[in-house]
Amino acid sequence: MVEKRLKELGFVLPPPPGPAGSYVPCVRVDSLVFVSGQLPFVEGKVKYVGRVDTEISTEEAQDAARICALNGLAALKEEVGDLNLVERVVRINGYVASARSFLNHPAVLNGASDLMTAVFGEGGLHTRVAVGVGTLPLGASVELDFIFRVRKEQ
Repeated sequence: MVEKRLKELGFVLPPPPGPAGSYVPCVRVDSLVFVSGQLPFVEGKVKYVGRVDTEISTEEAQDAARICALNGLAALKEEVGDLNLVERVVRINGYVASARSFLNHPAVLNGASDLMTAVFGEGGLHTRVAVGVGTLPLGASVELDFIFRVRKEQ
C-alpha cells in the first residue's frame, strides 16, 4: 500500500544508499527505527550540491529534501522489510547548507514533510527540526535523519 501510494505520487524507492562512514543505516530499538542521515543521492551521486540561496534555489532544496526522504524510506524498508509496518513518522531532523542570509529552512524541509504526509496520511505527521549549517558531507545541500515507529511483523 505504501509503495503503491508512492507510485501514485510519481515516486519509486531507490536502492538504499550504503553508509558513507563508520555507522549503520538504521538502528531498531523496540518499536522505533532510527535512520541515519540521508543525503540527496541519485544513482550514487549527490544531486544537489551547494548552499541554498547562493548555488541552488529553495525549490531545488525542497527536491533535495524529497530525495533524502525517499532514501530514508529505502533504508527503512531494508531494515524492517515492509513499509506497511510503519505506524508513524515520529521525527525528521533536517540540516540545510545555506547562505548566512537564508532564513527559510522550514520551507526546504517541507519537501520531505509533505511527502511523508502524502504517503502515510495522519501517520506521516511528525515533529521536526530545521537547522541551517555552513557545510554538509560531500557538499550536499540537505541532510535528513528520521525516527519511525513500526509495528512488529504479523
